[in-house]
Amino acid sequence: MTDAVPPPFFNGRVETDAQSFDAWADRPLLLSLEQGGITWPSSCRNGTCRTCIGRLTRGQVRYDIPWPGLSAEEKAEGYVLPCVAFPMTDVVLHAPGD
Repeated sequence: MTDAVPPPFFNGRVETDAQSFDAWADRPLLLSLEQGGITWPSSCRNGTCRTCIGRLTRGQVRYDIPWPGLSAEEKAEGYVLPCVAFPMTDVVLHAPGD
């Protein structure tokens, strides 16, 4: 029996304008967005300033830091910080301010 190897990237989409990007499993969503030519607000890139906050409307992410700058309520409502969120599945994001 062999273990399934996860794909190197997932499909990503920005819901508000239907832009697609490759969401690489080994890099934060913000970097994948930028590499896909999608402009997304950002500043600190470490999960504290909240400039990049968006809502994950489909999919799952993981964080490599113990406490990204989100409240428990925000997490429950689907908000993510793309600068420190890594995709675990295909993802759909709702852009900030939309």
